[in-house]
Amino acid sequence: MERVCFLLQVRPERLEEYKERHRSVWPQMLAALRETGWRNYSLFLRPDGLLVGYFETPDLQAALDGMAAREVNERWQAQMAPFFEDLGGLRPDEGLLRLDQIFYLP
Repeated sequence: MERVCFLLQVRPERLEEYKERHRSVWPQMLAALRETGWRNYSLFLRPDGLLVGYFETPDLQAALDGMAAREVNERWQAQMAPFFEDLGGLRPDEGLLRLDQIFYLP
C-alpha cells in the first residue's frame, strides 16, 4: 500500500465554506474515491489555510487516472478550484504538492 501525503493552500477568506463543503461531500464522489482505490483519506486544515491531505492506495497512478476519468470528479474539482491559491491553472487534484515520505513506524 502506497502512503501519499500532499499540500494545498486554501484561500483564507474561503476556509469556513471549504470546511462546510467537506461536511457534505457528494455520495457519488465518495463512491468514486472508494472504487478507484483511495483508502484512509484524510484532510487536515491549519487556520492559515494550509491543507494537508493523506491517503493510502495500492497504485497511485491508477487511483489518479481512475478519478480523472470520472465525471463526478470533474464537477467536484471545478467547484473546488476557486478555494485554492497557486494552482497555476491546474485542477486541485493535479496541483497538489506531494511530500516525500522520509520515515515510517509501522
